[in-house]
Amino acid sequence: MKRILLITLTSLVALAGCHSFKKENVQPPTPLAKHFKPTVQVTRLWRVSVGDGAGESGVRLRPTVVAGVLYADSTDGKLAAFDATTGKTLWSKSSRIHGWFGWGDKKRKDAMYAGGPAVSGDLLAVGTLDGHVYGVNAKDGSPRWQAELDSEVLASPAIANDLVVVRTEDGRVYGLDAATGKRRWVYGMDNVPLLSLRGNGSLLIAKGVVFFGNDDGKLVALRLDTGSKLWEQQLGSGEGRTEIERLDDVDGAILLDGSTLYGAAYHGNLVAVDGPSGRPLWSHPFSTYDSLAVSGNAIYGVSDDSTVWAFDKVGGTDIWKNDSLKYRWLTAPAVQGDYVVVGDMEGYVHWLQTGDGALAARERLSMKLPLKSATPIRAQPLVVGDIVYVEDVKGHIGAYRLSAH
Repeated sequence: MKRILLITLTSLVALAGCHSFKKENVQPPTPLAKHFKPTVQVTRLWRVSVGDGAGESGVRLRPTVVAGVLYADSTDGKLAAFDATTGKTLWSKSSRIHGWFGWGDKKRKDAMYAGGPAVSGDLLAVGTLDGHVYGVNAKDGSPRWQAELDSEVLASPAIANDLVVVRTEDGRVYGLDAATGKRRWVYGMDNVPLLSLRGNGSLLIAKGVVFFGNDDGKLVALRLDTGSKLWEQQLGSGEGRTEIERLDDVDGAILLDGSTLYGAAYHGNLVAVDGPSGRPLWSHPFSTYDSLAVSGNAIYGVSDDSTVWAFDKVGGTDIWKNDSLKYRWLTAPAVQGDYVVVGDMEGYVHWLQTGDGALAARERLSMKLPLKSATPIRAQPLVVGDIVYVEDVKGHIGAYRLSAH
């Protein structure tokens, strides 16, 4: 029952921009200015494709870059590595023969990768929609181990010390042995909400602690070595007359800046928390189902109606907001130099000035097709050095660099 509600709610809230806008309860996207003049020049360095991308799964597939290599996956069983500077394919694997490792049901066609890969050293770990986690050799994609969990893996795993830490859609977090995939510990939520948004933020590991936001609107801290809970802090209100009104998921990643953690919840607040103690420092009303970005003295977020905001990271006061992209179902923001980068439901990438939020540039990752054929971007852009990497739902990945206009 919960799975049906998850899919229905996601289609109404997170994916509404990809369907009909004629329904009274769905706002049409704000049209883009026809005579927009960019103030910064954007150069696309390369574009590649990885399988069918996220397809119709609704997950947010995001690549990762480690040591000059970009790793990406798709829900139709593709796993690949590219040179992050040139886009050249280094290796590519497909799982289309009796399951990727050749084990299990012979009718199975692929591994249904869903969370995006995590890489540390020569280990790559990736989860799937059918509750598996695979460990592979990051240098050539050859298999090492597999682990079977109890629910979907929608977020990227995290690797630290000798553990692969994975979160599943049913509220559990697992600590797996990085060498064998064997389960060392498991943490489960005390109370799993009847209804929640479909999606999970990626895990954050720092100083021997695992931080994540859960479906009950809380920021949770676990010991990395044992999985035991250290503390939790409420980010969502959980108030309302109906189950939908009481939704308060934390579906974005938790940020760490110095010793301060930042997180936000749907129907909740943007909250700054002291990392070591879990003590709240300040709170500001803000509803989002995506991750935040932090740079300099500001925190950047996209609200649930796709208004882009900047907040002062010391006290949480508003610095600016830009609603010119409202209802375009923007991705979570990333910061590239002096610009905030977001993708939208029509495959456009937008750059906004960090100082005042003014639109500075836009490019289209997907082909210039009519709206009904547009390819949405749902995953948060990834900034590494002076390059931003953007992936759409069909697996197209573009690399962009900015220069003076």
